[in-house]
Amino acid sequence: MNNRQKGLALVTGTALISGISIFINGFSVKMMDPSVFSFLKNSIVGVGLIGLVLAAGEIKNLRALKAKQWAYLILIGLVGGCIPFLMFFNGMALAGSSAGSLIHKSMFLFVAIGAVLFLKEKLNAKILLAATILICGNALMIKGSLANPGLGQALVLAATLFWAAENLMAKHLLKSTTGNVVAAGRMVFGSGFMAIYLGFSGQLGSIATTTSEQWLWTLIPTLLLFGYVLTWYNGLKKVPASVATVILLIGAPITTLLNFAVMRTPVDGYQWAGAALLVLGSVAWLAWQKKSQPLNQAY
Repeated sequence: MNNRQKGLALVTGTALISGISIFINGFSVKMMDPSVFSFLKNSIVGVGLIGLVLAAGEIKNLRALKAKQWAYLILIGLVGGCIPFLMFFNGMALAGSSAGSLIHKSMFLFVAIGAVLFLKEKLNAKILLAATILICGNALMIKGSLANPGLGQALVLAATLFWAAENLMAKHLLKSTTGNVVAAGRMVFGSGFMAIYLGFSGQLGSIATTTSEQWLWTLIPTLLLFGYVLTWYNGLKKVPASVATVILLIGAPITTLLNFAVMRTPVDGYQWAGAALLVLGSVAWLAWQKKSQPLNQAY
């Protein structure tokens, strides 16, 4: 298995985790304040990732980071590990997990545009056709979610834009360090910024009153988030950013199907058609992207 294949496998794992995680998070954010929930979850993952970096003998990679790379890590923590998490989970508490998942998956479009402009990734005519199919599929999937647009949807969309910018920065930084280091930096610095926010907003003290039930609904998403960031950043290092975010689209139908199976949330014909287009567009994107990029190209 070459680097590209490993990257595709890792990001596919991320997509599966994402589909399940957003569904479960839809329950968790209703059990406690979404901002406190985000902080607890992210800080635990950050500690876990630091432990992983140390256990994997990657302390040398941390020591090798230069001032500019540390600045990138801190910025990624703010732009990817703090601001969008606060926006996303507060937005999802208002809009619901299906809406959150579907709007979040529009990130591929913003990343694809940014990857061409800033990372010099190439998109040929066939890939643009696949992108059009994906855009149509996502539009059909989110049609119901945007029927009554409000603050929740707006917060999720804003979070998606922040995460798109973060992924472009992370892809650039991954050229000179490992996925574990970027993941750990993102979660640790992001948690630090969240702690500052909670302190100023007077919410930090509420952590002490967290009940055992709330801890349970925090720990389950925490394990999923740990798996998400671990597979995502190590996969992102090996494949183009535009390819990685397209694979994430697989998570949207998973969340929708879970809501249908567990919550009996109806899935209409538009959503089924959208899911089919997402699958078709993703397969076409991967096939045509593979032909347009050398297999042995290092990312």
